[in-house]
Amino acid sequence: MSERTGWDRRLSVAADGKGLVGHAGVVLLHQVADRVGLTAALGRLWPGGGSATWRDRAHVLLGLAGAIVLGAKNLSEAEQLQIHHTALLGTAASDTTTHRALAVLDEPQLNRIAKARARVRRHVWGLLHLRPGGFPWLAVAGKRLTGWIVIDVDATIILSSSNKIGSAVTFKKTWGFHPLACWCANTQESLSMLLRPGNAGSNTVADHITVLTAALGQIPGSSAAKILVRIDGAGATHDLLEHLEALNTARHTVRYLVGWTITEDDEKAIAKLPDSAWETSLRQSGEVQEGYSVAELTGLNTRPGWPVGMRLLVRRVRPAGRHQKKLTAFEKRTGWKYSVIATNVRHMWGIAGSHQPQWLDALARAHAVVE
Repeated sequence: MSERTGWDRRLSVAADGKGLVGHAGVVLLHQVADRVGLTAALGRLWPGGGSATWRDRAHVLLGLAGAIVLGAKNLSEAEQLQIHHTALLGTAASDTTTHRALAVLDEPQLNRIAKARARVRRHVWGLLHLRPGGFPWLAVAGKRLTGWIVIDVDATIILSSSNKIGSAVTFKKTWGFHPLACWCANTQESLSMLLRPGNAGSNTVADHITVLTAALGQIPGSSAAKILVRIDGAGATHDLLEHLEALNTARHTVRYLVGWTITEDDEKAIAKLPDSAWETSLRQSGEVQEGYSVAELTGLNTRPGWPVGMRLLVRRVRPAGRHQKKLTAFEKRTGWKYSVIATNVRHMWGIAGSHQPQWLDALARAHAVVE
């Protein structure tokens, strides 16, 4: 058998308390890659080696992925973790071999890898539809989002202990990197990721469009799918929202929920809301959440340049201790902490009551799981 598959043919599981193996769960990840065809798909992207010492590049990449799952933060640690699991995963690739494999991953090769991942994902999602529970459609506040693929976009900070390529001072005054990623909330898969230096901007439109385009390319049948994109405040830019609006076609539906930076004009609009406009918000379970309120702000603060039909929803909560230093004069005067959500959702196909501000607020807050 090839190095890519068949490595687990002599493995067995026994609950006898003998011969215990740490991190045995990584075996399942490797097995899944083999069984769904990802290992073979990646293996076809490189020609076979002509020597006995040639290491299959698909095996190298999958071994590195497993090591990262186990906590490896550099190639040396990845090698040591794989050596520890030699009995399970076969001979480990050295850090220099892994470095050479990564060094040749130019843009065309990365595109080929992305296409291979998309083909395998199409197969896996087809299997998910056939399982007894069906495809994992999201359920939020008592409503099931059947037929909707939810994409969560968010950036993160990865710390670096040395002056590695791309490391820089981050907006949190730490040292490291600031990658931007898209995740599928339905399956909890990482669809795409853009590696960025630590000083990369939080709301850079080009980066958001790049990573979102790559993510849509990973979704089976995305050209005719119903997509909901959720982003925090970094997504509230004219160009990005216009880009999302432009993705809508007769067959392709794109809706968004993004955070919004409140300005003085927004606070003036909030001050115009009567008490009757505020409705008690909902928990993720669908139960009312006393002490938290949501209202429609659309129309009270019209700004030029934003997409036609965009809605603004405002949420208010009693400020906690951690909020005190950042409260505005308006918030101190009213005794509430406010947050605003921008959305183009007027109605989501197949979901009754999806226009309601309370439910949309709960749906937007569910984005927090991506953290």
